Amino acid sequence: MFDGLVAYLDSIKARDPAPRSRWEVLLYPGLWALAFHRVAHWLYRGNLFFLARLVNHIGRAFTAIDIHPGAVIGRNFFIDHGFVVIGETAEIGDDVTIYQQVTLGGTNPSDGVPGKRHPTIGDGAIIGSGAQVLGPIHVGARARIGANAVVTKDVPEGATMVGIPARSTLVSAEASNAGRFLPYGTPCSELFDPATQKLEILQCEVERLRAELVALAAERGRDAELPARNGKERGRA
Repeated sequence: MFDGLVAYLDSIKARDPAPRSRWEVLLYPGLWALAFHRVAHWLYRGNLFFLARLVNHIGRAFTAIDIHPGAVIGRNFFIDHGFVVIGETAEIGDDVTIYQQVTLGGTNPSDGVPGKRHPTIGDGAIIGSGAQVLGPIHVGARARIGANAVVTKDVPEGATMVGIPARSTLVSAEASNAGRFLPYGTPCSELFDPATQKLEILQCEVERLRAELVALAAERGRDAELPARNGKERGRA
C-alpha cells in the first residue's frame, strides 16, 4: 500500500513541476478529493448510498471538487487545482489528468445509452482547464482536450480537440508533444491556435466551392454544346 502511494505521488510530480517534495503533493486538494471518493465509491458499491453521499459532501466541502460516489476512476488520477465536477456514470481510465473548472457532465438518458449519462475517459487523456465534456461519449486514450473546449462527440485516440464545439486539430497529440506530457492539453504554437485553425478551415471551404464552380461551369458548357451539335447533324442530314 505504501509503495502504491509513493508511486501515485511520483506520478503527480511527473506531471506538475511545482511541488518540491512528495509532502507537498500530500496537501493537494485533488489528492484528498480522490481519497474521499475511494471511500464513497466503496460505500456506493455496497448500496450504502446515504453514507456514500455524506462522504462525498464532506470531501466537496474540504476540496471544492465534486465527484459522484458512483463514478469509476482508475489509477494515478490527478486533478490539478479544483472546482471540478464528475458525474455518476463517468468512467475514467489510468493516468488521466484534469485541470480546474472541468465538468464531466451528463445529458438526458434518452439521448444516449440508457443509464449512461456521462463520459468515458481513456487512459492517459488530458483535459484542460474550463473544458466541458458532456454526455455518454468516449474520449480516446492519450487524447487532449484544450482549455475551454466543449466536447459533445466521441474523440479519437490521440486527438487534440479545441474550440466550441470542439474540433480536432490538424496534428495528433503524439506529433505535437513527441511523447512528453502536455500541460492543459493545448500545445502553445500557432499551428494549434484556434484562429489559425478557423482560417485553414475557411481556406479549405473556399477551395471546395471553387472546384464545384469549375465542375458546374464545365457541365453547363457540355449542355450548351449538345444543341449545337444536334443542329449541325440535322443540317448535314
